[in-house]
Amino acid sequence: MTGSCRWAMAVILLLASSSAAPAAKAASKEPAPPAAPAKITVESPLDYQVFQRQDFSRGTMRLAGELDAAAGGEVQFRITGKPREGDLPAGWQPLAVDPRTHAFAADVPAPAGGWYRLEVRGTKGNEALGRCVVEHVGVGEVFIVAGQSNSSNHGSEKQTPASGMGASFDGKKWALANDPQRGGSGNGGSFMPAFCDAMFARYGVPVGVAAVGVGATSVRQWLPKGERMTNQPTTGALVKRVGPGEWESTGQCFDGMMQRIVRLGPHGFRAILWHQGESDAGQARSGYPADRQITGEQYRAFMEKLIRATRERAGWNIPWFVAQATYHSEKDPADEEFRAAQKALWRSGLAMEGPDTDALRAEYRAGVHFNGKGLQAHGKLWAEKVAVYLDTLAAHAPAK
Repeated sequence: MTGSCRWAMAVILLLASSSAAPAAKAASKEPAPPAAPAKITVESPLDYQVFQRQDFSRGTMRLAGELDAAAGGEVQFRITGKPREGDLPAGWQPLAVDPRTHAFAADVPAPAGGWYRLEVRGTKGNEALGRCVVEHVGVGEVFIVAGQSNSSNHGSEKQTPASGMGASFDGKKWALANDPQRGGSGNGGSFMPAFCDAMFARYGVPVGVAAVGVGATSVRQWLPKGERMTNQPTTGALVKRVGPGEWESTGQCFDGMMQRIVRLGPHGFRAILWHQGESDAGQARSGYPADRQITGEQYRAFMEKLIRATRERAGWNIPWFVAQATYHSEKDPADEEFRAAQKALWRSGLAMEGPDTDALRAEYRAGVHFNGKGLQAHGKLWAEKVAVYLDTLAAHAPAK
């Protein structure tokens, strides 16, 4: 079943407004079949969509759609499934329809958990106008994953979430988080299925990931459009020359990340997970032109610009995790200058501590990228670091 749920017989789904009338008790018997089909469009939720929980027990589902103007009638919804704790609304609940636009839009509180099954039906008196079903909807944890190849689909073995409780979002559609991840570069494996499994095992809620990583990118290529630099990146891509010894970012990577941030909405995800550094550390040492090498201090300054720019554009204080990522080979497994720059972001409080992926050496690698064993280990390392943050939040949460 598609998230848009456009059915000739499907009466719309959704929404009321937050000020809709209180829920009514379920009817004792189902309405009669429709005399004629009613056209319905459901825009939210999409199948496999994960809504970020606002606290550890509850969140909000956005229900939205439109009912055929000629159909008239009322709209109701029902959510079934097993919450992590607490109870789902009992029976069919009303959704308000705007009489001018025939649209529905409501933020519906729901306990953390899933997958839930959402049904929406339209009725007119004792007549059923149609019904629409979204089979997989969750209230859990959502993350944006950004950086270069090891943040995306460049691992040697494609992965799938064994739990079935991970989903990926490409800015338009949600789907199971099977590799390759929607929205990221590459066509291979990623750490995200293992991350989803580890997070679900620990917290018992669905996990959503939005991959925006681009292989072989420097931090310079992630800066907002127009940000200047005096050393072009190793590949020379995604920047343009603006004068002798000066380049500026085209903003392509930054804009792609911001599009995902905007689509998820304010506080619509938990954090950005950043894995990047291999294309900045040790470039001259690896044989690339020396004039394309930046220092660790420059790396830290560019990262500060990037993190602050996302928060300013988004209008809220997006949490960032920054991994230690400088591995090139067994002969060049770690760059202490750039590792110190990444640590400096943690010490300043601008970002939180991500995993030390340089510790995953030859048995976890296929070159600079991860093999299947490495992808599993990488995902678990990320879950461990994120859990430190989430457990701290839980410990300081107000008592119920």
